[in-house]
Amino acid sequence: MEKFPLKGSREAAAEGNSYITAYQTVMKKSNGHTTGGSGGGDGDSSYHDHPLAPHSKLTTSLTAPGTDDEDMIDITPRSSPGDVIGGVGSVGGNRETATESDTDFHTGNQRSLHHHQHHHLHHQHQHVPTHSAFGDPMDGALSFYGSSDVQDDIPGIGQYEDFHTIDWQRDIARDRMRHRYIVKKRQDSVWDLIKGSIDAGSGWLCVLLVGIAAGCVAGMVDIGASWMSDLKHGICPPAFWFNREQCCYPAKQSVFDEGNCSTWKTWPEIFGLSRNGTGPYIISYITYVFWALLFASLSASLVRMFAPYACGSGIPEIKTILSGFIIRGYLGKWTLLIKSVGLMLSVSAGLTLGKEGPMVHIASCIGNIFSHLFPKYGRNEAKKREILSAAAAAGVSVAFGAPIGGVLFSLEEVSYYFPLKTLWRSFFCALIAAFVLRSLTPFGNEHSVLFFVEYNKPWIFFELIPFVFLGIMGGVIGTFFIKANLWWCRYRKFSKLGQYPVMEVLVVTLITGIICYPNPFTRMNMNELTFLLVSKCSPGDLTNPLCDYKRMNVTSGTSFIEVTEPGPGVYRSIFLLLLTFILKLALTIFTFGMKVPAGLFIPSLLLGAIMGRIVGIGVEQLAYSYPNIWLFTGECADSNLITPGLYAVVGAAAVLGGVTRMTVSLVVIMFELTGGVRYIVPLMAAAMASKWVGDALGRQGIYDAHIALNGYPFLDSKEEFAHTTLAADVMQPKRNETLNVITQDSMTVDDVENLLKETEHNGYPVVVSRENQYLVGFVLRRDLNLAIGNGKRLIEGINSSSIVLFTSTTPIQNLGPPPLKLKKILDMAPITVTDQTPMETVVDMFRKLGLRQTLVTHNGRLLGVITKKDVLRHVKQMDNEDPNTVLFN
Repeated sequence: MEKFPLKGSREAAAEGNSYITAYQTVMKKSNGHTTGGSGGGDGDSSYHDHPLAPHSKLTTSLTAPGTDDEDMIDITPRSSPGDVIGGVGSVGGNRETATESDTDFHTGNQRSLHHHQHHHLHHQHQHVPTHSAFGDPMDGALSFYGSSDVQDDIPGIGQYEDFHTIDWQRDIARDRMRHRYIVKKRQDSVWDLIKGSIDAGSGWLCVLLVGIAAGCVAGMVDIGASWMSDLKHGICPPAFWFNREQCCYPAKQSVFDEGNCSTWKTWPEIFGLSRNGTGPYIISYITYVFWALLFASLSASLVRMFAPYACGSGIPEIKTILSGFIIRGYLGKWTLLIKSVGLMLSVSAGLTLGKEGPMVHIASCIGNIFSHLFPKYGRNEAKKREILSAAAAAGVSVAFGAPIGGVLFSLEEVSYYFPLKTLWRSFFCALIAAFVLRSLTPFGNEHSVLFFVEYNKPWIFFELIPFVFLGIMGGVIGTFFIKANLWWCRYRKFSKLGQYPVMEVLVVTLITGIICYPNPFTRMNMNELTFLLVSKCSPGDLTNPLCDYKRMNVTSGTSFIEVTEPGPGVYRSIFLLLLTFILKLALTIFTFGMKVPAGLFIPSLLLGAIMGRIVGIGVEQLAYSYPNIWLFTGECADSNLITPGLYAVVGAAAVLGGVTRMTVSLVVIMFELTGGVRYIVPLMAAAMASKWVGDALGRQGIYDAHIALNGYPFLDSKEEFAHTTLAADVMQPKRNETLNVITQDSMTVDDVENLLKETEHNGYPVVVSRENQYLVGFVLRRDLNLAIGNGKRLIEGINSSSIVLFTSTTPIQNLGPPPLKLKKILDMAPITVTDQTPMETVVDMFRKLGLRQTLVTHNGRLLGVITKKDVLRHVKQMDNEDPNTVLFN
């Protein structure tokens, strides 16, 4: 029998029956038609040898007189919603297995649960049976009434194992029951009214805390990363904790012009040499590579030793988790700490990666940790995902200073289930996070955005042609990047390279440092370079080589107009930018997917900005050389209207769109990022062209491609299922195989344990009898294990020959051990389909209802089970892909 860890005293009591809903009244005739099922069981016929196995017809002799259970299975709960919730249901639905992320929060809730349990036991003493079994058939709380101590309840019932899918419907129904109970209790006393109000506001309070924490962490990451990045070049002796910008702030020095800043010392100067010359250049080169290797090795080692889940961007996994998959520890405290520190180190090492994707992961970790302060969210996986969606929005908000873009990113790219209240909470969370970050001002300028643009010239209609061209190029570059990166990640995964993650990081860092130092554009921080590319050239700007223009006043009739002619600095810069583009593209392909925290947004924006700036300079020269041709409709005749910086912004959006396939959120993030509201139409044109071209060349964005590569069970709600198969083609077992089921009142504990040993299904359908396979309900493997283990441990007389009962009736105790009553863990309203249901409908049910499994019936008799794994494999098979790539525990 698989060993499932039984929770000790640190666990709060088990929840109330998660399945019995007080509003159901379902009468099932054994000869009638059942209404539903949900399952993961298959079939076994090894019970005929057992003395009790053939006696499934003895049901009536085991039941109290006056009830013919063979004729009628009454699954009507007799309890009110209050009773169903019992003492423990009042604090929430679904309890998670304690992990690094949640153990610390459980003990605080113990006392209130204890008090509640006693309160309910007081009112239900008339139900207590003579022998100690799984509570009273009439009550909903799953507790052992032999002892009134809270720790004797079954811990962990209704929770999920690692790498399992959650059951959205069950969790949401459980939360509704909890809510109804609280509303009903409000009328009882002022204290209950206050508790109800606190419960109602707990979601807002949780996202407020998440927003504040995300803003603080992002501020620390930004400040730490900028200081360590500058440490590769030199130090500020008067105050070593200042980065170069703060050190040179009184002199207002730019990035390129280090010469006049006397307070900032480069490493050659620290060693007593001059700032310029061959010797100082070699010293600078060596120190640059040395610091890069130190930071990268620290980052990779921390990830490897303390939090393996902290590597990569985290967005593919967050998408999978938000679609209802459990990855324990992925959003835990260690992951949060190591991801934050490792991100600072890997960005400072000068690797071609950004910190935006990891910020979404960091914010989601914060959301997960804070959700455990509120049992309503911490113990209900479906509700917890509402908080995680809001946290993802806060992550983008602090990464870019783009709160509205963050909300739209969460809606469009990350979240699976996004009700309206989650939209408001995400908006609030992103706002708070951006506000907190703004008060820490890590971006250094007076605007809370990353690359603020000062220009405000109108764009002319003709420019839509180069903007759309940039979009097309963005789609092509994005698709090339995805395919190349996937090829390399696949190679890493299936070769020996994957066994040496730290060595790989060091080799890539060494190559990056050696190649990037000689070129001033690749040497500088990627954020600084992107800012340089999108900014406008002002007349006196001599430090930026992109602004080496000759400015001339030309007489036109009666007025003077200013025209600009590029000097040699611009042509040299274009050559260096082309080199930078090729290097950064190649390095990003090899860097993304290494075992360090690594995002993709900034490298994508940078590639697009380089491409856009070069195209912008070209269009500008066309307008300078031929100002009167019809294309420009005379608009360039009186002044130079072309702004190369705008092309850089549009190009950046195009490549990021080509890589991630975002549309609406991308445009909003870009105009929030730059403050250029005037340029929404060019951005929209480029984003649409980029998405169309990208989708034509390759179906998946980078995150979906990595989900598929890692085999995560993600059922994409955006894709359509266009095949004509039926449920009978997909269900397990096939028609000639045996279905593993549990009978409602004729199997012993030994039989059930043997079934659990011999099969690995996550759950089993419960039927009337072997001969009469009419559906009664569905029971989860985990719940069965926990309930049997606890029953043997705590209920006197239960042994391997006790009958396992899933009915409400009390058997006559004349001989043999007492029965083990497990009706409380039975889901009596599972979702069912018939064998003739089209798979299109089944796939839609799995997507929209978030099912774990559905049972297949024919004329009311149980035929088989379709699990989410079966659906995913079937979809892959129909798309001519390998169905065995789907990872499931």
